Amino acid sequence: MTEIILVINDIRSTHNVGAILRTSEGMGVNKILISGYSPYPELQNDSRLPHIYNKLTSRISKTSLGAEKMLLIEYCEDIRAELKKLADQDYEIVSLEQSDNSIKIMEYTPKDKLVLILGNELDGVAKEILEISDKVIEIPMLGKKESYNVASSAAIALYHMRFIK
Repeated sequence: MTEIILVINDIRSTHNVGAILRTSEGMGVNKILISGYSPYPELQNDSRLPHIYNKLTSRISKTSLGAEKMLLIEYCEDIRAELKKLADQDYEIVSLEQSDNSIKIMEYTPKDKLVLILGNELDGVAKEILEISDKVIEIPMLGKKESYNVASSAAIALYHMRFIK
C-alpha cells in the first residue's frame, strides 16, 4: 500500500482543515504536515498559547469529529526544506493543482511513497512548491466552476490514491 504524507499548506478555513483530517484518517494517510498559515489542532509540546490552540482545536474538531486525535500531525515551519528531505528519502512530491503542466488524476499512478500537497482555497498550491514538485495532477471539471473545494479535492485525490490506481 502506498505510504501517503499529506501536506496542508496555506489553507485558511478550520472547517476545510477538519474535513481534510477526517478524510485523511478514513483513507489511511500515514502523516499530515501542516504549514504556512493553516490552522492546526493542538500538538504535543505545542508552543502556541493555550487559548489559541484550544480555540483552533475546537473549530477543527467540529468537522474532523475527533480524527485529529487519530492522526500523526506535525506543523512544519519550512515546507520547502521538508519536501526536499522527503524527496531525498524517495518520496514522490505531487501537487494537486490545475496548471499548464498538470496531468489528469486518472493518468497518474502513485509510487510506493507519496507526498500529496494541497494549497490555498483561492490561489492553490504556491508557485515555489509547484516548482519543486515531481508531478502536478488535476481533477477534471465538467461544470462551469473553475475548481472543487479543497476538502472535496482532497477526498477525490486520496480515494484515487487508495482505490483507483
